[in-house]
Amino acid sequence: MTSPHLDDTDRRLIEALQHDGRASYADLAELVSLSPAATRLRVQRLLDAGVVKVVGVTDPLALGYPVMAALGVRVERNVREVADRIADIAGVIYVVFTSGSFDLLIEVLCEDSARLLTVIDDEVRAIDGVRSVESFTYFGIHTHRFVWGAR
Repeated sequence: MTSPHLDDTDRRLIEALQHDGRASYADLAELVSLSPAATRLRVQRLLDAGVVKVVGVTDPLALGYPVMAALGVRVERNVREVADRIADIAGVIYVVFTSGSFDLLIEVLCEDSARLLTVIDDEVRAIDGVRSVESFTYFGIHTHRFVWGAR
């Protein structure tokens, strides 16, 4: 798959949408000196190409999930199957394949530490092929960015 060519107008639109994904086409049009209709077509092209996704980002703390952790998982075999099983666990929001000390990195949100223990001990470790799990509990989020890649 080839990456679409992005010109300066596309990049300015991406930056504006990263700042406010609910901006109107009229407001975006003013930023890029195009008509609202032309701006809508540009944004739709970026969406169709998968360059941007406009989503609502939630705050886990505000939703009652104050316990967050990353889990490093070592797998004996069939890492994709293990990743699929882990992805089905309630509270798991992020699963990536890695190299190095772990085969998978998992991010999990929980309502309390008892639920985190259940996720680690009763759910992840119970999956056939999981060799070990190392947890990294978050004490707080220092930086959480969604603004990158436009330049």
